[in-house]
Amino acid sequence: MIKRPRRLRKNEIIRSLVREYKVCVDDLVYPLFIKDGYKLKEEIDSMPGVFRYSIDTAIEEIKEARSYGIKSFILFGVPEEKSLECALSGIIPKALRQIKREIEDIVLIADVCMCGYTKEGHCGLVKDGVILNDESLTVLADIALSYAKAGADIVAPSDMMDGRVYEIRKKLDEHKFTDTLIMSYSVKYASSFYGPFRDAAHSAPAFGDRKTYQMDYANKREALKEIELDIEEGADIVMVKPALSYLDIIHLAKEKFNLPVAAYNVSGEYSMVKAASKMGWINEKDIVMEILTSMKRAGADIIITYHAKDVAKWITCQ
Repeated sequence: MIKRPRRLRKNEIIRSLVREYKVCVDDLVYPLFIKDGYKLKEEIDSMPGVFRYSIDTAIEEIKEARSYGIKSFILFGVPEEKSLECALSGIIPKALRQIKREIEDIVLIADVCMCGYTKEGHCGLVKDGVILNDESLTVLADIALSYAKAGADIVAPSDMMDGRVYEIRKKLDEHKFTDTLIMSYSVKYASSFYGPFRDAAHSAPAFGDRKTYQMDYANKREALKEIELDIEEGADIVMVKPALSYLDIIHLAKEKFNLPVAAYNVSGEYSMVKAASKMGWINEKDIVMEILTSMKRAGADIIITYHAKDVAKWITCQ
C-alpha cells in the first residue's frame, strides 16, 4: 500500500492546521536606533527601511509598531559625542524615561556595550591597543544600572567580556533591581554579518577587529561553554548572534539549556534580503517568513529582527 503523507498538504487550511512551528507577533523584538535631536528620522543607507530616530520620532514608531501587536523593543544609542558619560546618562537613559512615560504595556530592552561610546570603537576599555577585560566589568555594570534606573525592563550586555553577567547581576541586585532581567549575548560570533549595523550605530572599531573577545565562527562546543557560564552568572535569557548561519547553535542551546533562547536576525542578514528583493530576484515576504520560521524551528523563543514591523503586518498568529 502506498503511504500518502501528501494528504496533510492537500490545501492551505490543512497545512496550517498541522503546521509544527509558526512565527507569532509575540516572538518578535523590534530594534531601534536612537540619537539626540528633534523630529529626526534618518534612513540608513545600508539598511533600507531602517532609520535613526530622535526620541520623539522613536515614540511615534513604537506607537505604530504597537498597533500591529509588537510589544518588545531593543534600543541602541547613537550618541552625539564619543564618551562613556553619554553611555551612562545620555541618549538611552533619556529615551527609556520618555518612552516609559508615554507608552504603557511594552517591554524595553537596552543594549549594554561601549563600542558606540568610545573613540576606539571596541566593546571594552582599551589600553595600549589591548581590550581590557576585568577593568571593563565595573563600567558595564554601571551602564546596566543606569538603564535599569531609567526604566529598562531588560538589560542586554553585548560586549562579550568574561564575567560581565555576574557583575551586572550583582550590581542590579545591590541596588534593588532584582526584577530587571538580563538577556545576555551569550554566543556572539566575530561575524561579517554586522557591517550594516556598524554603519547605523557608528560603532566600527577604530583599529583591529573584535576577534579577541567575540567568538570564532568555526566553534560549536565553545558556544555551549559560554551559555553555561552566563547561566551560572545569572542570565535570564541567552542569545545567539547572528542567527541565520548559526541555526545549529540555536538548536543546541535550546536542547541543552532550560532558558529562553533569543536569536538575533542581524543587519547583514536583513540587508541581503533587501538588496535581492530590490533587484527582483526574490519574493521578500516569502523569504523573510522562511528565514524567521527556520529560526523558530531551530529553537528560538525570541527573534530580534529589523523585519519585525513588516512581519507583524503579514501574520495573524498572536
